[in-house]
Amino acid sequence: MVTTVDATPRLEQAPAAQGHAVRLLGEWTSAQFARPNLFRDLERGLPRGGRQQQWDLREAALDHVGAQLLWDHWGHHWPEQLELLPAQRAILERVAQFTTRRSRRKRTSLWMLYLAFGGLLLRAFDHVKGFVQLIGQLTIDLRELVRAPHRAPWRDFSGHLYRIGATALPITALVGGLIGVVLAYLTAQQLKQFGADAYIVDILGIALVRELGPMLGAILIAGRSGSAITAQIGVMRVTDELDAMRVMGISHTYRLVMPRAMALSIAMPLIACWTTIAGLIGGMVAADLSLGISPLFFLKALPDAVRVSNLVLGLSKSVVFGILIALIGCHFGLRVQPNTNSLGQGTTASVVTAITVVILVDALFAILFSNVGI
Repeated sequence: MVTTVDATPRLEQAPAAQGHAVRLLGEWTSAQFARPNLFRDLERGLPRGGRQQQWDLREAALDHVGAQLLWDHWGHHWPEQLELLPAQRAILERVAQFTTRRSRRKRTSLWMLYLAFGGLLLRAFDHVKGFVQLIGQLTIDLRELVRAPHRAPWRDFSGHLYRIGATALPITALVGGLIGVVLAYLTAQQLKQFGADAYIVDILGIALVRELGPMLGAILIAGRSGSAITAQIGVMRVTDELDAMRVMGISHTYRLVMPRAMALSIAMPLIACWTTIAGLIGGMVAADLSLGISPLFFLKALPDAVRVSNLVLGLSKSVVFGILIALIGCHFGLRVQPNTNSLGQGTTASVVTAITVVILVDALFAILFSNVGI
């Protein structure tokens, strides 16, 4: 009668002098590990405490796959109490010699992080370099405009002025009015506690004329017109119109960038004034309803509360905002690759960058001119 030996890799735990002794049975070889889920089950079934356990491998068949499993479970260190055959020791020593340490993986991951950060810095530097070149080329085009104004693309300029400025009046008026209402109601709750109802004119006037009006208008134009500028120029890249202009000797900055920058530099102060007026009207109505301040008193007190320097500062910021929004939109539009995926990415990056730059420049103006008009 032939006795069949069970070759399935398994382990047994038996009491020992110090803790439990783990005894391996069966064939811990790659041929046995080919069974579905067997390797994973054995890896999970190995007792914790690796090195402190007593291990007996003398009754198990072992190859390099099984040795690697045990070596990883032991944490790449030899157990304190280990009984094994010379052949098994030789296999384990080879596995220990050629096993990669985890510290090298961490070092590699750290270098990958450094490389990713370096790539990010290089891309940012490339964008800054391209933006500065665009500003320089725009300066040269403005000089050519002064020399030969009859050759300037005035029709493009008027079209952009209408699309960017006139068509944006409804949305900017709506947002400005709602912001004025919200700001007035929130301010009224605090002023009632101190009996300083009349100071709501000062708060609304300075906040809207100096900060909120220009910045809200710039953010709305950055999301509305900045994305449109990038998409228009990007579509021209996809349809090879930019290459055709280059072949015909037509400057991209003279015909595409300069009209948009001029239109936005003129439209933005007007939109800022429009947004500020809408915010003041909304705040005036809210002040009348919440504090009983009549619109006539509001209009009489407003010139004394807000100096002309605040209005000049707000309009000056709006001019800078308009030029920056136009240049950022054109910059990302000219860098679009001839595919739809790049067009979407460029439009998104243009809007995010324009809004971020508007907020940063507004903070810079607030710091530099903190003593003006206050």
